[in-house]
Amino acid sequence: MTTSDDRLRLFAGNSNLELSHRIARILGISLGDAEVKRFSDGEIGVEIDESVRGMDVFVIQSVCQPVNENLMELLILIDAFKRASAERITAVIPYYGYARQDRKVSPRAPISAKLVADLIATAGACRILTVELHAGQIQGFFNIPVDHLFGSPVMVKHLEHEFGDEVVVVSPDAGGVERARAFAKRMNASLAIIDKRREDANVARVMNVIGDVKGKVAILVDDIIDTAGTLVHSAEALQKKGASHVYACCIHPVLSGKAVERINGSSIEALVVSDTIPLGPEAKGCDKIKVISLAELLAEAIQRIHREDSVSELFI
Repeated sequence: MTTSDDRLRLFAGNSNLELSHRIARILGISLGDAEVKRFSDGEIGVEIDESVRGMDVFVIQSVCQPVNENLMELLILIDAFKRASAERITAVIPYYGYARQDRKVSPRAPISAKLVADLIATAGACRILTVELHAGQIQGFFNIPVDHLFGSPVMVKHLEHEFGDEVVVVSPDAGGVERARAFAKRMNASLAIIDKRREDANVARVMNVIGDVKGKVAILVDDIIDTAGTLVHSAEALQKKGASHVYACCIHPVLSGKAVERINGSSIEALVVSDTIPLGPEAKGCDKIKVISLAELLAEAIQRIHREDSVSELFI
């Protein structure tokens, strides 16, 4: 895939340079000349070292750890392009941080996903391109167009080559049933659900397995794996119910705290993740974790947006 239109400009923050370079290679262009630096007191500075006047600018930045640093980088980059007279600025956000704070779960709680949406639009973004939002309704938090990509088809294509017929796709909680059902339908597999009770933030206790998993290969499907507590407890529950093998996959490998240690010590045989978030050193050294790139999907979407073609056709 290459593009000959000299109005397309692709820039990247520091959060996920490996994915950014992959996307640029697929598009047949180079990343734009920009420097994101830190002043001595920690303030973020940006220098755009080429003209973007009248250009269609795409800036790639995952809002992942360190979340607030990467978010500020994105906002300042967008502001710089706006003030440099870019014709259109699309924020390419493979992982949208703060997405789990999408509603009031207790009195006087913030809706931080909406706040972040307002900040990005106010900074000057004209359009958003993102992958697997934790909740689809977050698209409505923006007053600018949002192109919402799904990494699931890429995952399914990989999983179909790995496993035979006796597969059961498992949702680790009730909130992920729709996602797991879509996986199961594409893989022509059965579906099971983990019934859990969340006792505190980042703490979950598995209660029951709904569905038949005995003698089957169980594949746990989630959008985000953070501390991996839910994942590991779910794997234990599946094993107790007679699953022959337990695998897992997710789009966004946050993998904070002792997540990698928990995965290594669990009954999960392999965890397939995407590259929306770069893996840390510990995760890179984990033999159980396999990375599938979404660079081709994002590159195709960028090219379609630039050419004013349909993005939704990617999933028909």
